[in-house]
Amino acid sequence: MKKFNRTNTLIGWIVFVAASFVYLSTIEPTASFWDCSEFIASAFKLEVGHPPGAPFFMLISRLFTLFAGHDVSNVAKMVNSWSALASGLTIMFMFWTIVHLVKKIIIKDEEQITIANQILIFGSAIIGAFAYTFSDTFWFSAVEGEVYASSSLFTAVVF
Repeated sequence: MKKFNRTNTLIGWIVFVAASFVYLSTIEPTASFWDCSEFIASAFKLEVGHPPGAPFFMLISRLFTLFAGHDVSNVAKMVNSWSALASGLTIMFMFWTIVHLVKKIIIKDEEQITIANQILIFGSAIIGAFAYTFSDTFWFSAVEGEVYASSSLFTAVVF
């Protein structure tokens, strides 16, 4: 059981790194033409965006804008990076959720954790997590400074 948990944790972090790499490689280098620009500007100046304003997103985004240094042309890239990392974390939690659910379905007794069962559990979780990683809608919100990425992360953490 200890080895299963260690493998689960390791693969979850590998899935996070892979998804985050994909999103960070494809982030918008600057602001987009819809709400993203407003959120980026509001986060940079720590102001209130349009209602409801997403205050927690603004606070975390403001933290990421500090990494832009004195070059304000990198502010949008930093906020977009926060969305990419939040989406990568969402995929990691999705992987762990799928592992938990599939394990409950397949394993009735802790003695049944065989190599074949582990391959089945981890394989299905990897496929499920990466199917969501590369889905059009999720990827679209993962690469720009919009509240959907952080909202998905908080939903995945709570679930």
